[in-house]
Amino acid sequence: MNEQKDNKDLNVSSEQIETSEASSSLEQADEMKDLDFILDIPLEISVELGRSRMAINELLQLRQGSVIELTKLADEAMDIYVNGKLFARGEVVVVNEKFGVRLADIVSPAERVKTLG
Repeated sequence: MNEQKDNKDLNVSSEQIETSEASSSLEQADEMKDLDFILDIPLEISVELGRSRMAINELLQLRQGSVIELTKLADEAMDIYVNGKLFARGEVVVVNEKFGVRLADIVSPAERVKTLG
């Protein structure tokens, strides 16, 4: 009689495991749908060559052919921003006659969180 009770307990446990696995699969499917939604969000990526400060008077004197000196050195890594937040640094490359950026250093998630303020 005790063996029958143990068998019933085993059967119940096995059903619970199957139910748990099925609900886990459903949760994973829901998470994938949420992830697919997030993966389609467009982001703006920009690369900053450098910065410069000038007075309005200097700005008004600029003409075609004027050169604006930037703060970065020619061989220094460029800052790469995603939606206005620093994401990485990299070097400028040419790909199929267009500019590109080779990532050299990606900002850690902890550092990115710090910049959120």
